[in-house]
Amino acid sequence: MTKKLLFLTGKLAEKSLHKVLTEVQNNPKTPAFKYRIEQIGVSVAALMTPDLISRRLKVAGDADKVVVPGLCQGDLSKLEAQYGVPVERGPEDLKDLPQYFGHAGTKPDLSQYSVKIFAEIVDAPHLTVDGVVSKAQQFIAQGANVIDLGCLPGIAFPHLKDSIQALKSLNIAVSVDSLNTDDLLTAGKAGADYLLSLSEKTLWIADEVAATPVLIPAKPHSLPSLYRAIEACLKSGKPFIADAILDPIHFGLSNSIVRYQKLRKKYPDIQIMMGIGNLTELTDADTTGINALLFGLISELDINAVLATSVSPHAVNAITEADIARRIMYAAKQDGRLPRAYSNGLLGLHDRRPFTYGADEIKEIAAQIKDPSFRIQVSEQGMHVYNRDGLFEATDPFALYPYLKVEDDASHAFYLGVELARAQIAWQLKKRYVQDQELEWGVASQPFDSLPKIAHREASRKEKQNKSK
Repeated sequence: MTKKLLFLTGKLAEKSLHKVLTEVQNNPKTPAFKYRIEQIGVSVAALMTPDLISRRLKVAGDADKVVVPGLCQGDLSKLEAQYGVPVERGPEDLKDLPQYFGHAGTKPDLSQYSVKIFAEIVDAPHLTVDGVVSKAQQFIAQGANVIDLGCLPGIAFPHLKDSIQALKSLNIAVSVDSLNTDDLLTAGKAGADYLLSLSEKTLWIADEVAATPVLIPAKPHSLPSLYRAIEACLKSGKPFIADAILDPIHFGLSNSIVRYQKLRKKYPDIQIMMGIGNLTELTDADTTGINALLFGLISELDINAVLATSVSPHAVNAITEADIARRIMYAAKQDGRLPRAYSNGLLGLHDRRPFTYGADEIKEIAAQIKDPSFRIQVSEQGMHVYNRDGLFEATDPFALYPYLKVEDDASHAFYLGVELARAQIAWQLKKRYVQDQELEWGVASQPFDSLPKIAHREASRKEKQNKSK
């Protein structure tokens, strides 16, 4: 049965919406549908509200579904009750309608992963028990499966036992990382789930406690030493995880990757861990890309766990990035596909489709404007600001100021300054810009609170009213 869809829009978007819907409808991959467009008398579709729609559109006719603009704010349930059919938001940008109709495939399932994240609290000895718990809960919220308490050489950790037990009381899995055998024994007896890091020389500790050991070479880069520890655990039947140690760039990175490959080839069925902080923390580069590449290697090598840190200011989101990366790589591997179009979480600085409108399309839209309110769009050529008085283009916001004529309107000037700053950043970085919306920074994006913007608009309205008296 052919679906009948009713699209609601504003004056400016009506022509473009018809064009895009016709293209979508003619695509053989699109399920058959009929559509009708209702232009409900507002200039900008994003300014629609459910109350306004309810007043201006009393009935939905024979539509099976009503689609409102993606930027329409508010509860749509009242409209569903009024029209008797589902009402849903479309994409924020109408140029994304092909994806809305499924041309990009079904929404990927990112609920699954195969890699455990051990998130290390590197300064645990310097924190109180409450401080350890607080940091652990932060990492768990970011996606960590296990909290690793890092012991510092030569620094006493008298509250190690209490910290472990506090975490365990909250059902948080715990590992302890130390080269001090006393710390490891204390941790194991206190209920730690994992001990990092044991070698063939300290493997006796694993016989004293129930914790799962994470094995490393007794000597740096010595695979034979790691192999002997692995063989000992296999012989005893003791569960373990092996770590060949990932080295920093220029200090053995490529050789360490080869070690992991050799380790997996020799032992195809064992659990392997990779500590990724030596790259994310010790490289001055955005960690989103580093984590994406690392988890690609991790996926190919079937590595089962990572030890991740979030210490350096540029690695503040490293745990969350690791969580996203492991899900993307798992899904892509299951699908036998490249890790593309699964999530924008690791696309912090750029977007895959930054400029949805060309300069000529923006000129067509600008020609329709009959009111003094400024609209801002970004194309590959730069920023475009327009109202009934004309269309102005520039790559520098200061070059636009003489044309805006807001010298005596502080509220409007402030608003335009904020929006043009966003637009310039979007143009420079090749990001998607939508007026009145925060720029998207992938995993680094913060929840957008619209209340300050609404309060500013109300204050601006009152200011203009007072000036007109």
